[in-house]
Amino acid sequence: MKFLLLLLMLTACAATPQDLSGKMFTFPLQSNTAHVSLITSREEFSTATVCHRSFTDLKRDHILFSLATPSNANSFLIYWDETNKELETHVTTGKSEYRGWDYKPNMWHSICTTWNSVSGLVQLWFDGQPSIRKYISSGSSIKGPTIITLGQEQDSHGGGFDLRQSFVGMMSDVHMWDYILSPCEIHHYTDELNFTPGNVLNWRALEFQIVDRVLIDDKLITCH
Repeated sequence: MKFLLLLLMLTACAATPQDLSGKMFTFPLQSNTAHVSLITSREEFSTATVCHRSFTDLKRDHILFSLATPSNANSFLIYWDETNKELETHVTTGKSEYRGWDYKPNMWHSICTTWNSVSGLVQLWFDGQPSIRKYISSGSSIKGPTIITLGQEQDSHGGGFDLRQSFVGMMSDVHMWDYILSPCEIHHYTDELNFTPGNVLNWRALEFQIVDRVLIDDKLITCH
């Protein structure tokens, strides 16, 4: 109980890395303040993979992952566009849209996104199924001090939050790698089997800061 009360403080100070295995972040209400900042010292990426699981009943646009640098608030962004029923990936100066996914409410979805600055190709894996590869941005790495947020979309480096884009629901198993994860590793992640944890963000050893009303709960598990 004391731990949960600490998390409900307006700002919870980042501590040593925590193992969040079997846990999830709960974002219980729409706001333009509540979020989790994920801490990394990395300041340059020429390749990247981001995986996460989310659960929501939102019927509007909402953010799923936001990485900003001082020069670009959308350096690496994963976003649901409700109007067009599409998942969007923004990397550096580019953007790609993915339609046709069965993004059902009130169930867990696993989403992995890969990007390579040399080829400029981005690919989305939705619940273990790969998208086509699309050209998004090449020849330019993500550079600069990074701020990574869950729950809010950054329109500036660490700010510019809009409650109409905020995430409401649960999120778990957030990992980030500085390389392209293999299809087998992505399937292992999706199926919750053994996989190599992220070397940039590791859910099993996560440094983070909670701002406003975000809770850490036991992850919802379906009984059979």
